[in-house]
This record gives sequence, C-alpha cells and structure tokens, in this order.
Amino acid sequence: MWTRDKKKFEEYAYILDFLPRGYLRESRPHFMGKPIAQAVGEDFFMLLELVPKPNVLLSPGERVFIGRGFREKIDRIIRRLSFEELTAFAKDELPRAIEKIVREREDKFVQFLNSAPPLTTKMHSLELLPRIGKKTMWIIIKEREKAPFVSYEDFEKRTGVNNIVGIMIERILTELKGNERYYLFTVPPVSKEKATGP
Repeated sequence: MWTRDKKKFEEYAYILDFLPRGYLRESRPHFMGKPIAQAVGEDFFMLLELVPKPNVLLSPGERVFIGRGFREKIDRIIRRLSFEELTAFAKDELPRAIEKIVREREDKFVQFLNSAPPLTTKMHSLELLPRIGKKTMWIIIKEREKAPFVSYEDFEKRTGVNNIVGIMIERILTELKGNERYYLFTVPPVSKEKATGP
C-alpha cells in the first residue's frame, strides 16, 4: 500500500496513445502541436504525458524506457495525468496494458496476496479487491498461513477465487480513477504535479 512520504519514479512505461501532431484544441481546431504520447508506468501505474525524441514514432502497447540515463525514444516526461485527461483511445488501451503488467509481474502480485495486511481492526486490505468479502478473505488468510501462494494458478486452486488477474486489473483501474481512501497498487494522485522524472 502506498503512502505519500516518498517520491516514486517509473523506469518503464507502456504507450497508451501516440499523437504525432499533438492534441487537437477546441479553441484552435486546426492547430497541430508537437508530438505527445500518453503512457502508463510499469511499477506504480502512473499515467504520464511524454514527449518523444525527434522523428520517433511510437505504437500503442510499446514498452519504452523513461528512467534516469539514456532514453532511446523518450525526450522527457511532461507531467502526470489524471484518468480523465486520457484520450478515448488511451482509456480503451489502458486495461490491456495493465493486464500485460499484471501477468508479466506475477511474482509481485502474488507477494501482495501473501503479505497484504489489515487496514483497521474491522477491515483488511484484501477486502478492497473486487468480489473479495470477509468469508473469502479468511479463506485466503488461512491458506497463506499453511504455505505461501506461488502463482496465480496456485492461489485460485486453493482459495476458489476465479480470475484473480481480472480482479487485480479492476482494482487498479478503480484506483487510477481516483478518490479512493486506500491505494494498494498505484501512487495516489497528486494535484497538478508537473513531472515524475528528470
């Protein structure tokens, strides 16, 4: 679960939309700006606005390096975006990008299922996952006390929970839309943050 006490940086991101002529502005409908990309970070699911290097074309679903050091395709990170600021195409692409991350980082998410803590005396962080109520929560806790889960398949077989990947995706999307009290997988939104990297 994330707190606001430490700044997070993304190393890699998945392109959600690439606008080679920039945003179309209502005030100047024929105005074409500089190329812009919208992306989601691989580690903390930050929604980001990126500027590609000159003459670079990006494709939705493409993984790009945005961390410190030499960047082959990305010139700079402009800022974090809110979910509402994503283009319609980016919103449509977002669940696919999240699914790819959740599947490729299985160890990280299985570790969450093995170590998710209580939030209060009456509520457990596992209960924030869609379709996980108190009865299922106790099944998960009892099973992980016997032995840690080793994979999504192992988790589903031992708990009876179906499609844990889909459940994770749904929770991440809910967090990205904002206004949550607790954030399990994403960094809480920061109002008008200018940038997330050097």
